[in-house]
Amino acid sequence: MPKTQISTDALRSPNGVFSQATTIEATGRLVFVSGMTARRPDGSIAGVGDVREQTRQVCENVKSAVEAAGGTLADVCRVDVYVRNMEDFAKIHEIRAQYFTEPLPASTMVEVSKLAHPDYLIEINAIAVVA
Repeated sequence: MPKTQISTDALRSPNGVFSQATTIEATGRLVFVSGMTARRPDGSIAGVGDVREQTRQVCENVKSAVEAAGGTLADVCRVDVYVRNMEDFAKIHEIRAQYFTEPLPASTMVEVSKLAHPDYLIEINAIAVVA
């Protein structure tokens, strides 16, 4: 299923690892990945106090969920990112660039006052289309 990154001069270019919009031929299965946190399979929290390490664990968790549905991160067409500190934007995108390649998913990042656990710094949910 070809995924296409949409870009128009009518909008400012994204300053992170995401596209203005993404199209995908929806001939596969939609996979809705719940909000993933920095929780490791053993229940511990990765990178307490370190947003880069938490972002890495979150991306690994999203990857695992999509792979369990038969896909890859290349099938992800949208992510929603919830962060405790928007000042971490560059650090988060530094890690996201190691997981997501063009065509990039559409994305929204929102700063929130709390997540489900006080040690969480980031949470990401995703939508993928898997053949």
